[in-house]
Amino acid sequence: MNTFKRLLRHRGAAVGLVIVGAFVLAALFAHLIAPYDPLEGQLADRLQPPSPQHLLGTDYAGRDLFSRLIYGARLSLQVGLLTVGLALSVGTLWGAFSGYAGGLVDLLSMRVVDVLLAFPSLLLAILMIAILGPSLTHAMLAVAIVAIPNYVRLVRSVVLSIKHQEFILAARAVGAGTGRILWRHVLPNVMAPVLVQATLGIAAAILETAGLSFLGLGADARTPEWGSMLAHNKTYFRTAPWTMTYPGLAIMLVILGFNLLGDGLRDALDPQTSAKRVGLLARKALGSVSW
Repeated sequence: MNTFKRLLRHRGAAVGLVIVGAFVLAALFAHLIAPYDPLEGQLADRLQPPSPQHLLGTDYAGRDLFSRLIYGARLSLQVGLLTVGLALSVGTLWGAFSGYAGGLVDLLSMRVVDVLLAFPSLLLAILMIAILGPSLTHAMLAVAIVAIPNYVRLVRSVVLSIKHQEFILAARAVGAGTGRILWRHVLPNVMAPVLVQATLGIAAAILETAGLSFLGLGADARTPEWGSMLAHNKTYFRTAPWTMTYPGLAIMLVILGFNLLGDGLRDALDPQTSAKRVGLLARKALGSVSW
């Protein structure tokens, strides 16, 4: 409860929570909010500017842009949650086992992680899609695999810092097995930093998946996905700028919301770190004043 109160008192987190909450509500009630079918359009209405009939105008196929953006929010949030869920699950278990086991297991495990981190994430995702074939599912899978090393390194660092503490040694002394120690004592202690990383990771996953769709490696033209909407309307940017402006704004807002929420969540879960950062900024500000 105290953590939630600190989160609400954080101005950035409050703004992020409002933005994310608005997109979540739009995604949940898309079938009630959207006035038109996002997949069907009338060629006679193509590239219509915003009007009372079409609040945000229509695209090159005559489809209502507002309806497609609303259903795109549902799709983008699903992409972010599923992608991060897969990366978080694999990365947390991998990092916890590697850090707790130590020795040769940890050494070999981290070398694999280093190899994955040696490649730029977007290029590695493109390589995977080139092997699997372009589709939204493959784009999500590629983004999830690319994100796994980040969770491995984060969880491993936390495990290394607590594996020799007294409560772990006590559990080992009473005969608790490795699985029980990891589940009951190690994983609960890594949830706070992992939760922050996951919140920020949702924004990154949405952006990367939209980027892959923009390159033609993700969602197809009919799917109401924001990156795909940008890609297939870019030809009409000069004559119908609203077809790209609104999907771009939607991507920007949802990423801003998750980043603000993640930053506030980090401060709420670790108020001492937040206080230290504020103190450091204050000292820098005072040091820059010439008395």
